[in-house]
Amino acid sequence: MSEPTNPQLQPMPEDWQRALAVVAHPDDLEYGCSAAVAAWTDAGREVAYVLATRGEAGIDTVAPDECGPLREREQRASAAVVGVQVVEFLDHRDGVVEYGPALRRDIAAAIRRHRPELVITLNHRDTWGGVAWNTPDHVAVGRATLDAAGDAGNRWIFPELSAQGLQPWNGVRWVAVAGSATPTHAVDASAGLERAVGSLLEHRAYIEALTDEEPEAYVRNFLTGVAKSVGERFGGRPAVAFELFNR
Repeated sequence: MSEPTNPQLQPMPEDWQRALAVVAHPDDLEYGCSAAVAAWTDAGREVAYVLATRGEAGIDTVAPDECGPLREREQRASAAVVGVQVVEFLDHRDGVVEYGPALRRDIAAAIRRHRPELVITLNHRDTWGGVAWNTPDHVAVGRATLDAAGDAGNRWIFPELSAQGLQPWNGVRWVAVAGSATPTHAVDASAGLERAVGSLLEHRAYIEALTDEEPEAYVRNFLTGVAKSVGERFGGRPAVAFELFNR
């Protein structure tokens, strides 16, 4: 008997306390998984955000030196809506993030600082389900995050981190990739979906530059549509999907 084309998604693990989300830009998490983050913080878990860039190249009508601080403010406000107080920026250049040792080192350092059991990132593959081309920044940061989860535990990779007081951390148990075309797990978004809408709406300057649609209608339609689609493989409940890699 052949396997079903779209098997049901499994619940995400719950036996953890600390998570670190690592993505390229402001809004990356809000377009994908902030409803799950809201559920986790509601349950008393700690979630921190690390962004490779400040999104300074993201709005065509706003120069980078003005856009970066604007999008940083929006990201901090957005994170607060879903209970995240710690938001850090690595200051790689938006649009030209390079996969390589420097990026892996910065992310490994963040993992050593925060000591998470769960690491979250965004789709690291070349396309979004073979339909649309992914951006180089997403690919670089996603791939580097998967690698840095291992780098963080090896004292002989980036030994300068130990010299800076960041001791190896072997406690990452999973890396969860949001926006994957091949998800394996999901989180019920029922309780967190309204706050996910509010969280994405905090990126108002970006959204207003992106679409002519009324911002709240655009955000609500997008997020509820995705959650409903994922829910078809999660018992009919609106959900956020992840591809889960065990460490």
